[in-house]
Amino acid sequence: MFRTFSLFVAMLCIPALAQAADVTGVPKIRDGDQMTIGATRLRLAGIDAPGLDQLCLNAAGERWTCGVAAHEALVEHAGDKSWTCHVLRTDRFGRSVAKCEVDGEDISQWMVKSGWALSYVRFSHAYDADEKAAREAKAGLWAGAFFAPWDWRVRNKKTTILGSVKPPEDALPILLASASGHVAPSPACRIKGNVNRAGVCIYHTPESRWYAKISMRISKGTRWFCSKEEAEAAGCRETRR
Repeated sequence: MFRTFSLFVAMLCIPALAQAADVTGVPKIRDGDQMTIGATRLRLAGIDAPGLDQLCLNAAGERWTCGVAAHEALVEHAGDKSWTCHVLRTDRFGRSVAKCEVDGEDISQWMVKSGWALSYVRFSHAYDADEKAAREAKAGLWAGAFFAPWDWRVRNKKTTILGSVKPPEDALPILLASASGHVAPSPACRIKGNVNRAGVCIYHTPESRWYAKISMRISKGTRWFCSKEEAEAAGCRETRR
């Protein structure tokens, strides 16, 4: 009887625990799909947006810092408002993957409908229709040419180019590069990645011993990262020195 009563009490507690998982507050937006609220690192569920150092081409076929544009669009739209984020799970980087709302609006849906992010079909098809609408309207990224964010993180010369315009002949080297060139694209994207003689991708934080000696040249396979998580997602490991 006591065991049955204890089980009943435990079941009553489950809804309360689920409600406690919600995170609310004004976010600090890191890029188009990552932010923090208080001490909680969040990743918007169901979408993938370009990182701060991703390059795209605009409608005129010109180099465009689309990752920065996606970040700025989100900041302008909802950066100063209070968010309510329903945490769905924790990813392998320790981020809380969440569906976030502002005044009843689904932020992930807004990003995809506005063309600043893609439906992350590897995990969800919730925003496929919104992506189709953005593509037809040539909104945001769809106005020009770009790599899907998940392809850009592991990009190579065979990566598929998306968008509404026919890319110019020199599009591939532009899209394969990072937004930074020789200089970090922003104070948040200062981690250096390079490939060693064994073909292994290594990343170096500004505190690393060899950081200052690494010359950032696209031709050498170097690139900038905005976080350790991003570097590791691209298959790189942290330097041992």
